[in-house]
Amino acid sequence: MIKIAPSILTADFAALGSAVEALERAGADLIHLDVMDGRFVPPITFGAQMAAALKARTALPLDAHLMVEGPERQIESFAEAGVDIITVHAEAINGPKVLRRIRELGVRAGLSVNPETPVETLFPLLGEMDMALIMSVRPGYGGQKYLPQSAERIARLKAEAARQGVELEIEVDGGINRETVAEVARAGATVVVAGSAILNATDWAQAIMGLREAAR
Repeated sequence: MIKIAPSILTADFAALGSAVEALERAGADLIHLDVMDGRFVPPITFGAQMAAALKARTALPLDAHLMVEGPERQIESFAEAGVDIITVHAEAINGPKVLRRIRELGVRAGLSVNPETPVETLFPLLGEMDMALIMSVRPGYGGQKYLPQSAERIARLKAEAARQGVELEIEVDGGINRETVAEVARAGATVVVAGSAILNATDWAQAIMGLREAAR
């Protein structure tokens, strides 16, 4: 069964704790934290202190997606905050050092690529990560339209992981709804990040269940 990771980027920032609690009750599998520094992507969201505050409000794993320059300066503070997964961008690192350090800190390591970055960039580092994140929109803003070439990128990644004998989660983020979730699930995604499709719905539990049913 595919895992559903609501992104709180679409939530009311004045009530993030309550939103995370409600998402847990609604059946989410993990909570996706979009961390932006205003440099790697234009917006600024929040940092490790907010992650620590949210960790106290939920038993769900926290998936910290660091859309930041110099992520090696941030990973220790997020590990101390109690997040369960730290995902950095291939465009912001050079080699496996940061991924290895994340694992040394006892946190699962993820690596992401933007839509314009060849998915093959991930291939030499598959053995250094626990999760690969395919961005199916350009990072930085919620509510964007899904890019249709994403499914083919996911399929190529899945095939290469199988060829190397590497077990890893494949996460996809951007434009996920009941129509696109079926496509990415068929391609091999195991975790989907959804913001607007859940948080803009009147019933979050129904929205999460709808995504699961569409993925099946």
